Amino acid sequence: MLEAVAFWIDRPGVGVMRRASIGPVGEGDVLVRTSRTGISRGTETSVFLGRVPPSEHERMRAPFQEGDFPGPVKYGYLNVGVVEQGPDELRGRTVFTLFPHQSAFVVPAEAVVPLPHGVPTRRAVLAGAVETAVNVLWDAAPLIGDRVTIVGAGMIGCSIARLARGIPGLDVVLVDVDPSRRTVADRLGVRFAEPGDAPGDRDLVVNTSGSEAGLQLALASVVTDGEVIEASWYGDRPVTLALGADFHSRRLSIRSSQVGAVARPRRGTRTTRDRLTLALDLLRDPAFDALLTGDSPWTDLPAVMEGLATGQGAELCHTIDWTDAE
Repeated sequence: MLEAVAFWIDRPGVGVMRRASIGPVGEGDVLVRTSRTGISRGTETSVFLGRVPPSEHERMRAPFQEGDFPGPVKYGYLNVGVVEQGPDELRGRTVFTLFPHQSAFVVPAEAVVPLPHGVPTRRAVLAGAVETAVNVLWDAAPLIGDRVTIVGAGMIGCSIARLARGIPGLDVVLVDVDPSRRTVADRLGVRFAEPGDAPGDRDLVVNTSGSEAGLQLALASVVTDGEVIEASWYGDRPVTLALGADFHSRRLSIRSSQVGAVARPRRGTRTTRDRLTLALDLLRDPAFDALLTGDSPWTDLPAVMEGLATGQGAELCHTIDWTDAE
């Protein structure tokens, strides 16, 4: 039996590193040695703090999660590593896997997706965020020439903004309460506005802010008869909206989007693997490096997760380096 080291949420707010036994590599399996993992700040900090509602315990399970919410639980899904054992066509390849924070692991070969040429290891951890952005845009279906606002310049909002920018004629504005996000927006090639300066009469508004204020701003920004795509996940936090003003008279709509299933417009023609493969291909774009805002060795992971969960810093995607883990 091989051994690895893995990050566990022992109980809400407490993370620990534990040794893990790795089972044998069977026929059709691969052994992956992790190079980098990424922290999906919104979802993973909610899990870290024990904020997954009981009604969502099963739906929120990560593909290779161990344990149960609220803990002890091994959770995560942004993992890039190198195949050390497995089929000839995969051995030595760098692959993305929806696996938690662990130095090495064995999974079925069909669970890994090789990185395309031109996608560096660290950038590839963003595959989960870009896959979510693809799904949101499939749900939202913007049209050529649309005026689009994304509220919330986190990892998901920034990914949506960069992909939307590639659609001809779209005017894309990224809105955030943090003025330092203007620099990120500039690197992504989109306009930036703070909430007080957010433009109105937008054909499409996507909220990724994870805040009721952001959703309220989205409703105020969209055109009459318009639709807001709600791509935030609030965990167990209640959300209060003021729907008594012009919500009804302007005939506004709110529609959810999430990554657990392929968006309905593409569900009959695309699989989740197709979607992930597309996301990795889109990461050839070096502009996505603007989302990589921190990097730490695996030994610091418990402290890093605690810092992110308590709101320290203005991180987008913090990556974890596993290259010296044994």
